[in-house]
Amino acid sequence: MSEGKSLRVRRLMSESGRSLIVPMDHGISVGATPGLRDIAGTVAQVSEGGANGVVLHKGLVPTVRESLRPRTALIVHMSASTSLGAHINRKVAVCTVAEAVRLGADAVSVHLNAGTETEPEQIVDTARIAEECALWGMPLLAMVYVRSSPEDEYDPAKVGHAARMAAELGADLVKCHYTGDPESFSEVVAGCPVPVLIAGGAAHGDTRKLFGTVAEALEAGAAGVSMGRNVFEAPDAAGLTRHLGLLVHEGWSADRAHAAYQDHTAAGVQLAAV
Repeated sequence: MSEGKSLRVRRLMSESGRSLIVPMDHGISVGATPGLRDIAGTVAQVSEGGANGVVLHKGLVPTVRESLRPRTALIVHMSASTSLGAHINRKVAVCTVAEAVRLGADAVSVHLNAGTETEPEQIVDTARIAEECALWGMPLLAMVYVRSSPEDEYDPAKVGHAARMAAELGADLVKCHYTGDPESFSEVVAGCPVPVLIAGGAAHGDTRKLFGTVAEALEAGAAGVSMGRNVFEAPDAAGLTRHLGLLVHEGWSADRAHAAYQDHTAAGVQLAAV
């Protein structure tokens, strides 16, 4: 790893050696959903809450530039597809590393859907972007999912294969689904030579389950989380980010962090009622 890339990777990680990233690249895929309408405000919230990085498409960078605190890394997303079209799982490259550098990015990210008809093209895009990242000293986060069937999405062997593929293509960090238990996910982590972050999936509003999942993944060796909808759709994105950070960076248990988050939420409700 080049010196420049090594320095940028350090910006993505806290002293704990872990990272808490909030992707907000969903606008291209599904539109201006709750939490993304006021994108500058939401970025400000998660940045205030201590997120190590946010993921955005290039066109939104000017809108959120003033909302980012210095400690929050900017990750420019390189891949896109929309739910309006017939090929939502076909991700295509919509940015170059040179563009991301001009925008002031600390890292870039790609999305790769394994097991789909267009997997070969996505592999080619990922490999090309990894080469550009090596030339520019830019870290690459690969978000890789198994999309061959709904049953395969959380299959430990297939998730592990997809994570390893991303690392072999040149990713510096890999984001994938949590496989449901620490034992199976530890095998995913063991088979991937770069740090692994877990995805959050669709927002479900069950914060106790969310905290428990994060704690289990960390126990299994995950290097942190890369969670979008569960964070940016929360009523208090800053508070949730801050309390997830207690899990990721401070080693708090799920029960302790969740109890603190509940106390924080209750205090906010009481203040609002005054």
